[in-house]
Amino acid sequence: MAFKRVLVTGAGGFIGRNLLAGLSRIDGLQVFPFDRENTAAELASCIDQTDFIFHLAGVNRPETEAGYRTGNSGFTSDLIRLLQAKKKTIPILFTSSIQAASGSPYGLSKKEAEDLLLDYRARTGATVYIYRLANVFGKWSRPNYNSVVATFCHNLARGLEIHISDPQKSISLVYIDDVINSFRARLAEKEPPSSDPFIDSGPVFTLTLGELAARIQQLKDIRRTGLIPDFSASFNRCLYATFVSFLPTDDLAYSPQLTGDSRGSLFEWLRSDHFGQVFVSVTRPGITRGHHFHHTKSEKFCVLSGQAEIKFRHLFGKEVLTYRVSGDKPQVVDIPPGYTHSLANTGPGDLITLFWASQVYDPQETDTHYLEV
Repeated sequence: MAFKRVLVTGAGGFIGRNLLAGLSRIDGLQVFPFDRENTAAELASCIDQTDFIFHLAGVNRPETEAGYRTGNSGFTSDLIRLLQAKKKTIPILFTSSIQAASGSPYGLSKKEAEDLLLDYRARTGATVYIYRLANVFGKWSRPNYNSVVATFCHNLARGLEIHISDPQKSISLVYIDDVINSFRARLAEKEPPSSDPFIDSGPVFTLTLGELAARIQQLKDIRRTGLIPDFSASFNRCLYATFVSFLPTDDLAYSPQLTGDSRGSLFEWLRSDHFGQVFVSVTRPGITRGHHFHHTKSEKFCVLSGQAEIKFRHLFGKEVLTYRVSGDKPQVVDIPPGYTHSLANTGPGDLITLFWASQVYDPQETDTHYLEV
């Protein structure tokens, strides 16, 4: 690694906390966190010891319009003056915003900070990285402050209303882990990547506010429906990780819908059009389930606890195949289509079995046909 001692301004903020967590995984790296409770003397001391600066400090919701300039370009100017006073020329990574081109008071203050850093670069030859970040979302963000994603996740996780002034308004989002990974990559560079100081933070996801709210609602409903979206889409994975991070700590456990009779009980855990269906059953001693076959649906059985016999017979055959399985030594048993099959509890206690089916159960077209093994 090219750098061993780094300063992080704005260390207590959303991006700062995630960066500190990311930097903690780098062996031999010393990190100096700086935030609003620290003093100018402490900042000067940190600069004496550092060889790279992550400049994340800034404001986006000050009490007055003048606060934008004080917290963004003003603090950046103070940082550069300290560097010049100490005659230090070290790389600076700065988190700007796509709003820098908007002309808004916040955007103008970020643009002024950019210009100050570009001037510092031109005068000293220092490496400067500028990230014009889209709306960053992820764990540890603050509702009603950092991003609309944080606000929607916080409210929906608690059953609170969300307010959307314009459902068709488009929003661009970037995930915190993609941002942090890009930041970490800068530390490993032996040479600046190019003459262009503006750096791409990673994939940008664009959708409307209405679409965003609907997706988060779908993620909340997983607890009720078990329906998992397509997690091969990275945005769905990132958004789900963010939503779960907003669950109240006294509401991390929930009870699935349980169905049962004299044979035992069963509950569906997860299902998706992309991977099928997962469910769990409890079968009482001496009970046999199944005696049916499927034309297309295939399944996997795995006994987690207890003892069982799984029997098969080809639709046009007479031979009965028997697999004896136990939770003491779990095995996954494939259930191919075209074989009628059954599962019998042969032990003295309850039999607990995990099932996977390649198709989600459809009561209108079950592809489940009764036939004794």
